[in-house]
Amino acid sequence: KEIGAVFCLIITAQETYFRDVEFWFELGYWGMFLAAFLAATVLPLGSEPLLLALLYADFNSTALLWAATLGNTLGGITTFGLGYLGKWEWADRTLKISEKQLDKAKAIVEKYGTWTALLTWVPIVGDPIALVLGFFRLAWWKVLLLMFIGKLARYWFLIYLAS
Repeated sequence: KEIGAVFCLIITAQETYFRDVEFWFELGYWGMFLAAFLAATVLPLGSEPLLLALLYADFNSTALLWAATLGNTLGGITTFGLGYLGKWEWADRTLKISEKQLDKAKAIVEKYGTWTALLTWVPIVGDPIALVLGFFRLAWWKVLLLMFIGKLARYWFLIYLAS
């Protein structure tokens, strides 16, 4: 029942994300955190448009940096956790990650190991990489630290370019 409620919340948030920009503005920094969290899961969302919109609406860039980084890192480590607890077969069947994406992510992780967590911010392959890192059951604290560094650098760079 709890998992169903969580999925309902996620689906509702995803639909709202595309329909009601004001919703995210009303949530402010928490909206940035939530959008970044959802963007780091297997949901097809992006947090960058909201980040830029909030920046242009004169939200504090430092607070946005931390909200986006922490939300995205928590979402990424959640995807890692799904992989850690899951099975390879679940990726395509349940999470709708294509075999091609999974194979690409698997090859990267096999070659670079935990350091691959630095790349979890990359669009399209970042989420599968986080999942595969979990499938390999790598040390969660190393993955968390490297994931945080990569995501912090990405959001800092976006904010820098927008300033």
